[in-house]
Amino acid sequence: MHEVCHRKTDSPLGGTLASAPIDSDTVIEVTAQPGFLGLGQPTARAIATRAAVGGRLQRTLLVHGPAGAGKDAFVDDLLGLLFCTDAEGSRRPCNACRGCRLARARSHPDLVIGSPERWREERAQGESIVGAARRWLLNTAGAPVAAERRVIVIEHADLANEQAQNVLLKVLEEPGERHMFVLVADEPSRLLPTIRSRAQPLRIGPVPRDELVAWLVDRERLPADQADALARISGGLSGTAVSFARDARLVDWRRTAQQQLLDLLSRGTADRFGAVRDLLDAAASLALEAPPADDDQLSSAAQRAAALMVVDAWLDLGRDLLVVRAGRPAFAPSRELLSGVEAAAGRIGQAELMRCMRRLEQIRDALLQNAAPRLAMEVAMLAWPSVHG
Repeated sequence: MHEVCHRKTDSPLGGTLASAPIDSDTVIEVTAQPGFLGLGQPTARAIATRAAVGGRLQRTLLVHGPAGAGKDAFVDDLLGLLFCTDAEGSRRPCNACRGCRLARARSHPDLVIGSPERWREERAQGESIVGAARRWLLNTAGAPVAAERRVIVIEHADLANEQAQNVLLKVLEEPGERHMFVLVADEPSRLLPTIRSRAQPLRIGPVPRDELVAWLVDRERLPADQADALARISGGLSGTAVSFARDARLVDWRRTAQQQLLDLLSRGTADRFGAVRDLLDAAASLALEAPPADDDQLSSAAQRAAALMVVDAWLDLGRDLLVVRAGRPAFAPSRELLSGVEAAAGRIGQAELMRCMRRLEQIRDALLQNAAPRLAMEVAMLAWPSVHG
């Protein structure tokens, strides 16, 4: 038996992509072979499966790791494990039963999925985000209708503000007997310590390059040299690598954005500020059918998501410049895609570059806390070193 289920996913920029966004897979292969279908993560797999077989899974699970690590793919496996109906516990997820198929398609009647973004979008007129979170959490309290438990997934849980997290905490303190929460976060440190203390952490991280290359060759049918290049530029993050493999626009965009940033090293403030809109529009156009004609066509959430894409590519470029400066150019993936990385690294002082990297990290944090995207990008431009000659 072999069946392929297709699930569209909402882009963080507000559109719908046929290809996978940075941290998820849109094509879910469901086969009769039991077990997790995602790549790597042996520790998280072992913790989850052993606890499930032994009936010791905590009522709250925290799936965390960097953006692009493949958390969505792991959550799909986890949902299969939780909703599988195979009588033999050691075979779960069996990937053949109706429970597994519905779980992986995220259409199971006992699966509820929410996020701070969704709470914000679906709040009633005049309702606060805290009120929307409280209302949504109350609505999840119903009894399961088809499975042993109701599973509540909260994506981007770390983006909830402190007040909304306190509302969540009250629910987690007194979980229902037949309810389980799965929190998904890029930065678990942004969650309240009292939430983290009540959750079983499952960390999703980079996978070894040779393992990722083999996966891309086998599953994505890529030539070995292309698979190796994508594994390198993704930093071992399987979600990012799969996204690159399935949408060449992402690689082209990354190359173009990083080359533009390199070129701006020798340009003045006016040119740098002028480049901000181009960078944001190019990132946004990956998820929209056409580039926006003016800023008003992009929601603030879409602008922030676009700015985060740019800042992440910027941070990767900065790390590669530091690696080249340290005399290890072979470990700088951007060097394979761009011209001028080594020359630029030789003209930038290490201390200056380190200061810029710290500022970019601060800007990324500020964007996650709803900072104005254009202003944040302009601050980043001022921090970007200047080189001449």
